[in-house]
Amino acid sequence: VKTEWKEKTEFHKVMSQTFHPAEEGNYAPIRSRINELVEKAEAFKNSQIPAEFANQKAIKNNLKKLAKQTKAFRKKINKGATDEQLKDDFMALHDTFHQVVGLCTAEDKHDEH
Repeated sequence: VKTEWKEKTEFHKVMSQTFHPAEEGNYAPIRSRINELVEKAEAFKNSQIPAEFANQKAIKNNLKKLAKQTKAFRKKINKGATDEQLKDDFMALHDTFHQVVGLCTAEDKHDEH
């Protein structure tokens, strides 16, 4: 059973809809949706981590980092950073998100039902 974590899904949706264009050199989507990404990161950080995930503390720490990075990224965008200046930050943000995803594994790999 795949755990439904609404805030993770919603953050991921905005992230993938903005990150993939950026990989192609199109930063317009992230520039126009950065407030939305900040909002989703905040909601993600404040949401209840599903109980079956083993690494609660690591997930929490990475979510804090993710929210912080997203806010810092917005600051950069608002200050008029070039696409080139945004590139590394967006990569780092994406990496942090994948770190969270990697930690989202259930404690028990086999089902006892």
